[in-house]
Amino acid sequence: MNTLEMSELVVPRRLDVHLPQVEVFKRQDRVFHRVTLLFALLVLAALAGILVSLAIEAAPAFQAFGPAFLWRDVWSVPDDDFGALIAIYGTVSTSIIALLIGVPVSFGIALFLTESCPVWLRRPLGTAIELLAGVPSIIYGIWGLFIFAPLFARTAQPWLQSLFGGLPLIGSWVAGPPIGVSILAAGIVLALMVIPFVASVMRDVFETVPPVLKESAYAVGCTTWEVAWNIVLPYTRVGVIGGIMLGLGRALGETMAVTFVIGNANRIAGSLFSPGNSIASVLANEFGEADPGLHTSSLFALGLVLFLITLLVLVLSRWLVLRAGARQGK
Repeated sequence: MNTLEMSELVVPRRLDVHLPQVEVFKRQDRVFHRVTLLFALLVLAALAGILVSLAIEAAPAFQAFGPAFLWRDVWSVPDDDFGALIAIYGTVSTSIIALLIGVPVSFGIALFLTESCPVWLRRPLGTAIELLAGVPSIIYGIWGLFIFAPLFARTAQPWLQSLFGGLPLIGSWVAGPPIGVSILAAGIVLALMVIPFVASVMRDVFETVPPVLKESAYAVGCTTWEVAWNIVLPYTRVGVIGGIMLGLGRALGETMAVTFVIGNANRIAGSLFSPGNSIASVLANEFGEADPGLHTSSLFALGLVLFLITLLVLVLSRWLVLRAGARQGK
C-alpha cells in the first residue's frame, strides 16, 4: 500500500456539502427555536395575566380593609364586612390534616409496591392506585357527604372524644357535637384524594434506586425497613419532596369535595369537629350570587390569596428540591 492510499484511509474524502441545504437547516432550527420559545412565553403571559387581573379586581377590597383583610376573622355579606382569616385557616388546616394522613400512607403504599409486593400483584395494584387519581372530585364530595360524614359522626367522632377528650390541649380539638361535616372530615377526604398522587410519584422514584445498593444492604443483614429508611429514602429525597408538594398543591386548591364536607360555616373554632370554610369553598358557594362591589372584590381577593399561597408552596418546594439535590451532590 502506497502513501496516497494510506492517507485516504486516515483522512476521509471531503463530503459534498451543499451550502443551500445547510441554510435551510439553519432556518428550520431558528423557526423551531422561536416557536418553542413562543409556547414558553405563552405560559408566562397567562400566569402574569391571571395575577394582574386578580390584583386589579381585588384592589377595592384591599383599599377598603387594607392589609388587615388578611387577618380579619369576619365575613358578613349583609354588612359588607369581609376578612380572609376564616378561609385561610380552613384551607391551611385541611391541607395539613391531609398531608399528615396521606404522606405516611403513600410512603407505605410505595414501599410495599417496590419492596414487598408479589410480582403478580404489583401491576394491578399500581394501576388501581393510579386510577384513583382520575376520579372526579365531585364523586369524592358526594361520597364524603352521604356516606363518610354520617359514618364518621356515629363511630369515629365519639371514639376520638372518649379517647382524647380528657387531655388538656388535645381535648379542645375534639370538642363539640359529632355532626360529621367538619374541618377534620374535609381533611380526611382530602387525604384520600392526595394519596394516589403522592403514592404514584413515590413509587416511581423508589424504582429508580439502583438494585445493587439495596442488594448490598440486604447482604450485610439490613432489614427491609432499614433499607427503605437508610438507602431508598435518602437516594430519592428530591423526588419524594416533589411528590409531597404535588399533593399539597392538590389539597390547597381542591374545591368541590371540600365544599361538600367542610360545613361552610364562616367562623373559626378550636375544635376540628366544628364546621368551617376554605378559600375554594367560599368561592364556589358565593361567586355565582355575589353582588358587584365589595363582596365580589373580596372574593377576588380570596382568589389572589389562594394564588399567592400556591405560588409560595411551589417556590418552597423548588427551594427544598434544590437544597436536597445540593446535599446529595456533596
